[in-house]
Amino acid sequence: MHIPASDQTFTMTIDGRPVAGATEFNVTNPVTGTFLALAPHCSDEQLDQAVAAARAAFPAWAALALEDRRQYLRTMADTIEAHTELLADLVVQEQGKPRPVARAEVAGLAYWLRATADIPLVETVNQDDSERRSITRHVPLGVVAAITPWNYPLGQASFKLGPALLAGNTVILKPSAFTPLANLKLGEVLREVLPPGVLNVITGTGGLGSRVTSHPGFDKISFTGSTTTGRTVMASAAANLARVTLELGGNDAAIVLPDVDVKQVAPQLFWAAFANTGQICLATKRLYIHADIYDALARELAHLVATVTLGDPAQDENVELGPVSNLRQYQTVVDLLNDCRDQGYPFLSGGLPDPDSAGYFIRPTLVDNPPDSARIVREEQFGPVLPLLKYTDTADAVTRANDSEFGLGASVWGADTEAAYAVAQQLQAGTVWVNESMHLHPQVPFGGHKQSGIGVESGQAGVLAFTNAQTLTIKHTSTAA
Repeated sequence: MHIPASDQTFTMTIDGRPVAGATEFNVTNPVTGTFLALAPHCSDEQLDQAVAAARAAFPAWAALALEDRRQYLRTMADTIEAHTELLADLVVQEQGKPRPVARAEVAGLAYWLRATADIPLVETVNQDDSERRSITRHVPLGVVAAITPWNYPLGQASFKLGPALLAGNTVILKPSAFTPLANLKLGEVLREVLPPGVLNVITGTGGLGSRVTSHPGFDKISFTGSTTTGRTVMASAAANLARVTLELGGNDAAIVLPDVDVKQVAPQLFWAAFANTGQICLATKRLYIHADIYDALARELAHLVATVTLGDPAQDENVELGPVSNLRQYQTVVDLLNDCRDQGYPFLSGGLPDPDSAGYFIRPTLVDNPPDSARIVREEQFGPVLPLLKYTDTADAVTRANDSEFGLGASVWGADTEAAYAVAQQLQAGTVWVNESMHLHPQVPFGGHKQSGIGVESGQAGVLAFTNAQTLTIKHTSTAA
């Protein structure tokens, strides 16, 4: 049942208890650009309380048998599934994505928790002989700050909560101030599942994020967001030598080889760029198309733009794309569109939105072969605008694709998969797909190269990122008389 967010009360979760904010802040509906609900703002004192609660809960949580922590993750997943409609409805209202996509996001969080519960944490035997036995094991860090962005409010939390908790850490989750509601409700439904203090959820505006990253009570900062903010997070965490994992921005390139079936590949490329209204760090943001198929593929993509359904996802389940999620990002995308217009780059579809229209809607826009120096090519748009870039030589396309400060994801598309794989091996990105895009799995690590991040999330490597390696050595006592 749909319950307007304005009719609900949202509280933080601190030490297993509901906590009202010291003050409140407004959350905006991106469909209308108007007030949606009030969310609690965490004061400095409440942040200290959350850290103290997590610190107090840590010894008992870390001392639990690993199998017990695995079972907690599975119970969390069961509880989340039982509240799918409640959580998905809030994601729709505050983030603006279609309801089926929001349901899939909730299901993905539950799936990620279950799959993470099965990831092994192994000990390595370094030496085992008559002289000594040496093993390396992995011990939890302590209190983790999980800072998540607004594009997938619950989905992004899945990369942090399961691995951190499985490894034996306690967590303070701070979602984006643009999309706090679903995570606040997540904290509420999990209060009866986890011991008090193991998972705390706080929200706020202004400087709350910087207060978290500079707080001496955190042993690890796991942050997903922009590269610019990531640099600030890293500098802030350095004061306390807090460990960091940074999953940052991307300007993900896709190279389409001339042997593809254009009609078959066009829908895949369309959704690789425009799913979630283009607001995905791993979405295709530069599309390099061989000259032999450029016009044909451009026509197919433009046709898809013309037929895709935009609208209010809270009112119509058939809506395929919602608005840009918040005013700040909307203005960023509009600024890039204005630059394209001012520079004379042709639009094959879409274009600038009507400034008098309600909400933050931008129809998917294809920019026809702008120069490599264009802002829309050099910068991460994180919205529904895609430059189509023509090439004739594959080696040149690889060079152009790699000419970026970012290196998060990339993809290569071709009928000859071996040839496509050979191209993929040359791309400078943390994850490169052949004939698909944005496929992630809980047991497969992903992370960025260059300015797209530090460390990885998911997989065994992602779990171990929430641990310290500890080597224990036992020297055998001589039995000689």
